[in-house]
Amino acid sequence: MTQRQPVVEVFAGLDVSAREIKVARVQGQDQNPTLATFANHASGHQALLAFLLEKTERVRVCLEASGNYSLDLALSLHAQRQVEVSVINPRRARKFAESLGERSKSDPVDARVLCQYAARMPWESWKPPSATALRLRAIPRAMESLGVMHTQESNRGHALASSQALPALVLRERQRHQRYLENRMKQLRREARRLIARDAELDRRYRLMLTVPGIGETSALQILGELVVLSDTADARQWVAFAGLDPCIFTSGSSVEKRPRISRGGSRHLRRALYMPALVALRRKPHLKRFYERLLSRGTARLQAVVALMRKLLHALFAMFRANQPYDGSKLCPSELITKAAA
Repeated sequence: MTQRQPVVEVFAGLDVSAREIKVARVQGQDQNPTLATFANHASGHQALLAFLLEKTERVRVCLEASGNYSLDLALSLHAQRQVEVSVINPRRARKFAESLGERSKSDPVDARVLCQYAARMPWESWKPPSATALRLRAIPRAMESLGVMHTQESNRGHALASSQALPALVLRERQRHQRYLENRMKQLRREARRLIARDAELDRRYRLMLTVPGIGETSALQILGELVVLSDTADARQWVAFAGLDPCIFTSGSSVEKRPRISRGGSRHLRRALYMPALVALRRKPHLKRFYERLLSRGTARLQAVVALMRKLLHALFAMFRANQPYDGSKLCPSELITKAAA
């Protein structure tokens, strides 16, 4: 006979920052949550857990996905069987706050809003990524940060190279720093490849990605590093939403209509990783170029057309992973290929 789970009567919202955690906790029919603050480190997490489970067997906790600080806390809470954790998109939390008529934004206010979200909204339990997935996500992100620094140094070096007042010693130091950044990126790239090679499923996906026009080794590592944290049950629309590439349409009655735009509510790292492959694929593949030009002919802005290509590539990756098939442009843009044949 299975043991019944205790009824959840305690809900909490957590606003997480680098140094502290603001908590709003409500029990039963109470309307006014109890507020508390804890340090965002290991001992603070233990004190937070004791506060959450005070006089209760089970608690539901809601927090925003706000980077490594919230991730570490979510992992710590998820390890406790008495705690149910939900990690939601910050944009969703903000929209919920607006629906409550909450115009202010501060740490205590955000904690109270998240507490109300946990108590009122349909519950979606958070599934933590595996240790391999977290490691693979972290390495390409570090590579991306080093790449930004390398580009900045290159731009400065180009501007200063023609300067007569700058000592040669300073130029040499800049060049050494650039080589150092390049070596660090190479080491991280090798470590990511070793991590992928040890996992058959990741290696399969990585090799399939390299068949896509415009996706090279670095782009494949960056894209895979973001997608690896998604659940295996996620569909293509959820992938697009995770990337923040889902369109938002604003209309009201017959007189108010704004241009559609992407939500930008997902991973900015994934959007960046898809941008350059979309541009390269646009130049290399005629059927993608025709798709792009057809969008322009309908009045679509150039950047919006590129975003549409990014969505196309993401849909292609989803289908390739599921079918275990390499890239096939005839399936990605069949209407464009038919148009070419008819011509």
